[in-house]
Amino acid sequence: MKILQVCPKYYPNIGGVEEHVRNISERLAKKNDISVFTTDPSGTLRKEEIINRVKVRRFKSWTPNEAYYFSIELKNALMKNSHNYDVVHAHSYHAFPALYAAQAKNGNKLVFTPHYIEGGQTFFRNLLHIPYKFYGIKIFNKSEKIICVSDYEKNLLINRFKICDTSLVTIPNGVNSEEFDNLEKRRRDYRTILSVARLEKYKGVQNLIKVMPKLDNDIVLEIVGKGPYKANLINLAKKLDVTSRVKIYQDLQRNELIQKYMDADLFALLSKHECYGICVAEALASRTPCILTNTSSLQEWVDDKNCFGINYPIDLDELGKLINNVIGREISKVKLYYWDDIIRELTNIYKEVF
Repeated sequence: MKILQVCPKYYPNIGGVEEHVRNISERLAKKNDISVFTTDPSGTLRKEEIINRVKVRRFKSWTPNEAYYFSIELKNALMKNSHNYDVVHAHSYHAFPALYAAQAKNGNKLVFTPHYIEGGQTFFRNLLHIPYKFYGIKIFNKSEKIICVSDYEKNLLINRFKICDTSLVTIPNGVNSEEFDNLEKRRRDYRTILSVARLEKYKGVQNLIKVMPKLDNDIVLEIVGKGPYKANLINLAKKLDVTSRVKIYQDLQRNELIQKYMDADLFALLSKHECYGICVAEALASRTPCILTNTSSLQEWVDDKNCFGINYPIDLDELGKLINNVIGREISKVKLYYWDDIIRELTNIYKEVF
């Protein structure tokens, strides 16, 4: 089949949606003709290249506060080329490329993975969601199939957009088991809390910094990610005098990130909302215990054996006690979804709609 993936950003950019699209595209490309149309806000990446058999085209975009991904170039390219593909698979309700894919539908079938989270990530974005819903609903209406990455997301879409349940299917994100083979935890003279997230306020990383003064001095917080909230986090660490115990990394190579998971004594994701949480799956694949907020799809991970929940909004005293109780704990083997299994389900959906 000839399949086009449409997404706001793509590898070498790293994030939840980016990794999702990269993993399905590279696996699908083993037996199909796969292209990716995406944007490059930086303007520094190659406009066209082939990455692991995936044909990638990048278009200029305008991304105020690293959001929206307005791109007339991308829209025009979709208008000219969508009919050349059997299936166009659009990603992310929260950015314009998926809407462009719906508007450009012309003889092709449309599959949509919304990666939907409730509301926007700032007050201004929440306001924009009100008029955008009028346009966003058209993506759902034009899609032959809508793929959710969690049951939480599926129920949210049914309630928010009144979508017929028969057009929705849940296929979670996967992990690549081979990435974790033959890796060992490196022993160090300090303990590590790891958080991997885009640096936005709603991700809750600030709560991990706030709790650091309550923890033993041999506990270090490692944050992997970038985003508009980074400066706030740095200033908070300075204000609390914990800069020597808070380290922020960005643009890590994939193998470096996997080693971070392996080395961590605890993984924490304290988001207000998530549609899935691929980083939780990767932490569990590394046999690292997790602390998560009892919110959104993160609740689906909490089992009080491997993943431990904390109520939102965060109580710092409760968080400190939970960290001391969970950090370094050995966890049992967890049933995870692997990308090869997910590709089989996704291929069946493409065949069904085509």
